[in-house]
Amino acid sequence: MSNTALLSSIVLLPLLGALINGLFAGRLPRRVVEVIACSTVIVSFLFSLKAFLQLMALPVGAREIHAHLYNWVAVGNFRFDVAFYLDPLSSMMSLIITGVGGLIHVYSAGYMSHDPSYGRYFSYLNLFTFSMLSLVLGNNILLMFLGWEGVGLCSYLLIGFWFTDVQKAKAGKKAFIVNRIGDLAFIVGVGLLLGLADGNLDFTYLRKVTALRTLYLDPMMVKGICLAFFIGATGKSAQIPLYVWLPDAMAGPTPVSALIHAATMVTAGIYMIARLNFMYALAPEVLTLIAGVGAATALFAATIGIVQRDIKKVLAYSTVSQLGYMFLAVGMGAYTAAMFHLMTHAFFKACLFLGSGSVIHSLHGEQDIIKMGGLRKKMPVTALTFLTATMAISGVPLFAGFFSKDEILWKAFTNAHAGMTTVYWGKIFFVVGLIAALCTAFYMFRLYFLTFEGEYRGPKETEKTIHESPVSMTLALVVLAFLSVVGGYVQIGFAHVHLLEDWLAPVFAVGSLNVVETMGHSWEYATMAMSVAIAGVGIGAAYYLYMGAGTKIPARMMEAAPRLYNFVWNKYKIDELYQVVFVGTYRSFAHFSHRFADAFVIDFLGVRGTGALAQGIGRVIGRLQNGDVQRYLVVFVVGLTLILYLWLQ
Repeated sequence: MSNTALLSSIVLLPLLGALINGLFAGRLPRRVVEVIACSTVIVSFLFSLKAFLQLMALPVGAREIHAHLYNWVAVGNFRFDVAFYLDPLSSMMSLIITGVGGLIHVYSAGYMSHDPSYGRYFSYLNLFTFSMLSLVLGNNILLMFLGWEGVGLCSYLLIGFWFTDVQKAKAGKKAFIVNRIGDLAFIVGVGLLLGLADGNLDFTYLRKVTALRTLYLDPMMVKGICLAFFIGATGKSAQIPLYVWLPDAMAGPTPVSALIHAATMVTAGIYMIARLNFMYALAPEVLTLIAGVGAATALFAATIGIVQRDIKKVLAYSTVSQLGYMFLAVGMGAYTAAMFHLMTHAFFKACLFLGSGSVIHSLHGEQDIIKMGGLRKKMPVTALTFLTATMAISGVPLFAGFFSKDEILWKAFTNAHAGMTTVYWGKIFFVVGLIAALCTAFYMFRLYFLTFEGEYRGPKETEKTIHESPVSMTLALVVLAFLSVVGGYVQIGFAHVHLLEDWLAPVFAVGSLNVVETMGHSWEYATMAMSVAIAGVGIGAAYYLYMGAGTKIPARMMEAAPRLYNFVWNKYKIDELYQVVFVGTYRSFAHFSHRFADAFVIDFLGVRGTGALAQGIGRVIGRLQNGDVQRYLVVFVVGLTLILYLWLQ
């Protein structure tokens, strides 16, 4: 198989599944729809694995596979090719997208088995997979943008999948609108980049031209480009201030939350910044801003997760927080650490979301963890896999999340790139990261204890029907739980070899920053011990307050400070603030524009005014043109007299 056929098959197979299921879903048996949807993604994963092995066989400095399909646009110096590009970074992403995506497709076959819109659901899911693969495998930034917009569209369709429910439809609309804000900034970045790159937006060309013209590039232009792309990333990857769409996106089916809002789509911003690392290396001040926003988002979202009661909302704010860690890493120039956490997060967060879906499925739609409890006895596989993923995200040693999160904290503690105004920024980010890690361990084990341990607190009639999910669902949970354990070992140093870092090193070689690492191994072990201790404190506090002797303390705290509790439970009322400041202002402006521009200027002055003027002129002329010849003669004489008078003056 040629390189072009191989890469094209990876991208286009899910599109084929989307077209077949979208056009013929109503006429195909459910089993056929399911087989088409799952098999296209699984085969795409196998092709991604084959491409990965081919890439490994190439020399370290030449690990690139190109596939040119056709030229779409050619105007002067500007060219837009439909072409794919596989390197270590895009290969890693394609394996995550198709691997985790394939498991979620299989899980969906059981979860959505009774939904009447079965074919439409799988068509959207396949279309999303195609869009995400286009985003990561496109060889130029315009093809990346097409995939970027495609995943935004699919997110809207899947969040509002049950569109007959008004709240779910509103959640989809909210996600679409908020993402458009970031996408506008992305378009501005593309426009600025066009002028900088002489019309060629291929990543390989941009990387070369950036390296060759470093001394001649306008620093302000480069910073503007990087800032515009970062704003675009805050929308897609749910960072402050554009994070507000993600918690509401839980309105969609739970497998959608696992695929789009945990494992793949929300990491698009991380991937985009990592892909453009050679540009960001020239704008270290922007990287400092990125690190600051990431650290703030990680802590802010973690504090909200502490008091949430909806099982999916807890995981949603956890996702926002973990994405903040990834932005903190890229802001520190630690791109490998960011991608490492992106990978492990895909494993354990997908497992957590699918585990929550298993619980919701068994409890007939119940999502309030206060009305759960004791589910471990009747859902042992779901409970064990959920606990495994919870330990991974909490940073328990030997689990995947421990290694990736610890590396980000270590990079923050030791690295300070040249653009930082002070080397203490890294230490501040480290402390913020530790506090966020404490909150994460606490609210995740609070979630686990309230859901699976103790006694069942829901309706008695529901308790009788609680059962373990079918194999099609638990199989995906087991595989993801296994990856949540072993996924972190790809980066452990052994004999001075770090597999993931060595694999991604050629991609980030040009974009590497001038960083300093002045701490020895003793400091590394000390920070690791601090991270473990923080996780232990969070887990211990969750156990004491929700399983141990302090079970009445949370209720007493709520009674002692109800306003503070409600303030945090209502997400610091950020949505209400946005509603007043942005939505209300926009609606007022739109109302004014309608009343003044539309109703007065266009309707009254334009349409009606023009008509009235024409009618008035018609009436005046109608009185003159009445057929009276004598009056015509008088007008003629008067007019001739005026002309002669003016001419003789």
